[in-house]
Amino acid sequence: MYEDGVTQYLDAKRKAAKRVLGRATKNLPSNGEISDALYNLAKFHQGDELSSVLFEMRLLAMDVMEQLDEFNPRLIGSVSTGRIRQGSDIDLHIFTDSLEKIQLAIEQLGWNYEIEQIVMQKDGRPTEFNHIYLDLEFPVELSIYPENEIRVQGRSSTDGKPIERMSASKVRELILLEHSDEWSEYLTAG
Repeated sequence: MYEDGVTQYLDAKRKAAKRVLGRATKNLPSNGEISDALYNLAKFHQGDELSSVLFEMRLLAMDVMEQLDEFNPRLIGSVSTGRIRQGSDIDLHIFTDSLEKIQLAIEQLGWNYEIEQIVMQKDGRPTEFNHIYLDLEFPVELSIYPENEIRVQGRSSTDGKPIERMSASKVRELILLEHSDEWSEYLTAG
């Protein structure tokens, strides 16, 4: 996942098992164990650079969220937890009943994007979800959910716990808390 850019835990597990054992196996590490190992690799290879990249990613996340405020964006994943690595993207949940409305908003902002339908299991059955990928300074993935699901809290594929979703104001608070020096420099430079 770190070197080859594999994005899905299951794909990475299968690839690693085949590479190491020469065959598939059912005895694979948990997603949480893989996440921990990836983060430790990132800290080893990127060290102090991780903090400045995380700050830049959080700034971009906050900006995108503020630009798309009408869709109640929420930040999830590695940028919210601080456990980024090489190849991390900014994951946002967006809430709208109209794919066309979010497309129009993105086009008015002049952002390049791609839409992909992804099939995932929901309540034991395959369900299609639209994802929009923004081509910005860092990759941004918008997962589109119906407006009435804003209060529905999914579970993390990494640790099985409820996914914490952060509003733009919470991201701003996080930046002030964890990146106060960089934030001050950013404000004086801007």
